[in-house]
Amino acid sequence: MRLLYNIGIYLYGLLVYLTFPFNRKAHLFVRGRKNWKKNLTQKIISGSKYIWFHCASLGEFEQGRPLIEKVKESYPDYKILLTFFSPSGFEIRKNYDGADIISYLPIDTPRNVKSFFDIVKPEKIFFVKYEYWYNYISEAKHRKIPLYVVSAIFRPGQLFFKSNLIGNWYRKTLQSIEHFFVQNEESDKLLSKIGLKNVTISGDTRFDRVASIASSAKTISFIERFKDAKPLVVIGSSWAPDEELLIRFINQSEGVKFVIAPHEVLDSNVARIKNSLKKQVEQYSKIQKLDPKIYDVVIIDSIGMLSSIYQYGEIAYIGGGFGVGIHNILEAATFGLPIIFGPNYRKFKEANDLVELKGAFPVLNYEELEQILSNLLANSEKLRRLSDVTKNYVDQNQGATQIIINKVFIF
Repeated sequence: MRLLYNIGIYLYGLLVYLTFPFNRKAHLFVRGRKNWKKNLTQKIISGSKYIWFHCASLGEFEQGRPLIEKVKESYPDYKILLTFFSPSGFEIRKNYDGADIISYLPIDTPRNVKSFFDIVKPEKIFFVKYEYWYNYISEAKHRKIPLYVVSAIFRPGQLFFKSNLIGNWYRKTLQSIEHFFVQNEESDKLLSKIGLKNVTISGDTRFDRVASIASSAKTISFIERFKDAKPLVVIGSSWAPDEELLIRFINQSEGVKFVIAPHEVLDSNVARIKNSLKKQVEQYSKIQKLDPKIYDVVIIDSIGMLSSIYQYGEIAYIGGGFGVGIHNILEAATFGLPIIFGPNYRKFKEANDLVELKGAFPVLNYEELEQILSNLLANSEKLRRLSDVTKNYVDQNQGATQIIINKVFIF
């Protein structure tokens, strides 16, 4: 199986290389890893002690960020290396000042992995949530470097729990991990069934992150003027299937303001949304010099504002639920917004929890969306009650970062 895995990794790297002239993400993937040994060697300070954090993409970074910053604050003798697999994580956070070095993760070939460890010589390793790269995990075990998985969540359908050749091999990979910090009891039970007892139910570090966001949210005076004391629906990380339903509702609404922050902020995508709206609409980059009060809809065509915009909303719609899965709902929940999303949310514990608590509402079609939005917008008392539900949920689930710190660093 190891041979087949390595052949698969080499073929994956070849495929990305062949497609990079035609695909933007593949281009960034290849360009970012060019001369990685030389670049990483130049950044490493000889004699320094490094802790290595790996995040698949931007979402996992936000999950790992509270831990990175707590380690940097509490243990300044260590330097922080942060790696990303995906361009969507690296390109947005490549200037993050909480890490000493930020790099793409070299592809998981045996040669790359040995070179990477020879250059960095990490003393501790944290993989955030998932990405179980066989060669990296095996090499850490071989070199007796503890590797921790934090904010992990497991489901019965994953390969680790399959009774076949591939499942058996993947289970052996998990045996090389020093400790699992999991989000829930189900994950603990699943790992226990395959003989893994080195598990702590710590919860999700994202609760610590969003609480920090709420306490340091930036004032956006432009949004205050735009809202003009009217109810505001904030649409975060939306995709076309989400927008198809929402635009229909917006075009029929009266007395409500909307902020749309699409997942893709390309000019062509922003223009598509803008042209489909029958209301007074403008994009953020152009509206600031105008009188925002006269507009019904603002399209956010820049990155990094959404988490602070939620503080002005009454209701949030989070995109992705008509695709591979919903985006981060906790940034809205920490400000006490009831949340609406599409049907693909089952993989996310916080979404399931809030649906059960009646603070979040999945929708299958326009009729359900229209019913829920209209009901909430017409009932201020219900809005206040649901606001308490979502905010209290975030408040009650903080503390995962300190649990991990206590286990890993305090003996």
